[in-house]
Amino acid sequence: MNQLDLAGTPVKLVTEDNVLAVISDAPLNTVSSAIYNGGCRRVTAILNIQVPEGYSDRQLHADPMHLVREASKKIGVHDSFLAMITAAKITNLSHIAKADGDIVVNVVATAGASHGESAGETIDAEQTDGTINIIVLIKGNPTDSCLVASFVTATEAKTAALNDLDVRSRYSGDAATGTITDSLSVATTNTGPAIELGGPASKLGQLVATCVRQAVKEAVEKQDGTLPSRSIAARLKARHLPLEKMASELSKIKSLNMDEKAMVNKLMLVLREPLYASFLMAAVKLDDDVKRGLVPVEFGNIVNVSRRFSNLISAGKYPEAKNQDQPARTELDKIDLPPFLKQALVQILLNESP
Repeated sequence: MNQLDLAGTPVKLVTEDNVLAVISDAPLNTVSSAIYNGGCRRVTAILNIQVPEGYSDRQLHADPMHLVREASKKIGVHDSFLAMITAAKITNLSHIAKADGDIVVNVVATAGASHGESAGETIDAEQTDGTINIIVLIKGNPTDSCLVASFVTATEAKTAALNDLDVRSRYSGDAATGTITDSLSVATTNTGPAIELGGPASKLGQLVATCVRQAVKEAVEKQDGTLPSRSIAARLKARHLPLEKMASELSKIKSLNMDEKAMVNKLMLVLREPLYASFLMAAVKLDDDVKRGLVPVEFGNIVNVSRRFSNLISAGKYPEAKNQDQPARTELDKIDLPPFLKQALVQILLNESP
């Protein structure tokens, strides 16, 4: 059993096999969305339990308490605890601690974002492999309302961390706000003077937000390998724009004279060229705004401005003939790709034609 004293507190972080636990000799006030003993409780332990390999979704949903009971035995906790469940590996945890005066915040997170979602979209989930579980421990004495405010602040920081990594929804390709099975527990030692404010601008809230944001980013990178430097192909795929889909659409343009297989190979080469990759990254970010209706008034007609945008790709190479040999507007209309990406890809392929 591995054990670590959490910075500035009498509380310990313990890991054993598939279980991570925050354990305190004195009761902690908690507000939690945990599957076991969630809500507002006084507990001496908070468990984060990794689903063992080979443990099916059916087993888990049929009797989640069997997993909780077995996990609590491993840690030696038998009552006065709450428990969260995750598919992320406990060994990929991230622990961040920060202090400001008498207030100390420790955050422990495990995170897998393979089932990222964007709150408010239609979700048809068959699996729940990705989960972000966060434990926030506050050495301080927040009021009940402050504790709830800290819970909200931690949730906002989780979403900010996903945006920092450009994590996308599995279901729509939109920017992810979380995963479909996230859980969060905020606990306090109830020591020191009363703390009234836990929002993002408060002293406590800034500690919580900073720790959560960093911990979630680190945990996602460890679990999923979701690195800030991942390829343009990976970012396009996360937006539901894999090479195969783009190749299928672009091969409809007769003047490009390529079947789907040849188009995939060509796109792989195109995406390795730094200037083309940067244009395409700019294009998909513009398309993100178009999809959300965030179109500046200066843009005017999207088709026209996206076409002018694509012409910039070849302006330096063919300044006197940048509008020649363009596919007909009717042919482009048949291509089911976002406007800026479509125009940029077509222009790049024209540039690369013999």
